[in-house]
Amino acid sequence: MSKTDAEIILELAKEKGALMFGEFQLSAGGTSSYYFDGRIVTLDPKGAHHVARAFLPVIRQSGASAVAGPTLGADPIVAALSVMSYQDDGVPMPGLIVRKETKGHGGRRAIEGPLVPGSQVAVVDDACSTGSGLFHAIEAVEDAGCEVVKVLTIIDRHQGGSDELRRRGYDFYALLEADTEGNVRPTGEA
Repeated sequence: MSKTDAEIILELAKEKGALMFGEFQLSAGGTSSYYFDGRIVTLDPKGAHHVARAFLPVIRQSGASAVAGPTLGADPIVAALSVMSYQDDGVPMPGLIVRKETKGHGGRRAIEGPLVPGSQVAVVDDACSTGSGLFHAIEAVEDAGCEVVKVLTIIDRHQGGSDELRRRGYDFYALLEADTEGNVRPTGEA
């Protein structure tokens, strides 16, 4: 039986040291006994390929015509999805990067990339803890006149972010999920 993209991503995360155990300060605040460094996976060609291959059909099904995410964790995911969208079926899906802060010079943009107001957009990130990075990106995309039709992450840490996204009406999807001890498995596995 062949492995799913989620299983391959989890194996790669373990193999490359993207899943670490100890005491870690989280960007969303608080501490954790484990840490998932998604960039180790998504900056690896094999990892980027499998994340994009897993996410692209879900994004296509949502009707999104562009993909966005908060810098820095989402940057390689956005790039991989944009490239694979063109290679997959010749229907390019532009990538958008949401800045941490609005640029203080030039065009003073909050979002980099070919943003078209009125577009349906999927928002991606490497992990969801409290969802603060995702909510920042969602707000920027919506403030630019677009509709967020899907939110995707590699891992759901189950620290309230995914529940809050769903409570606010966003369609959330994760490839992997973790419990408080850092036991990670493909989403939906018991």
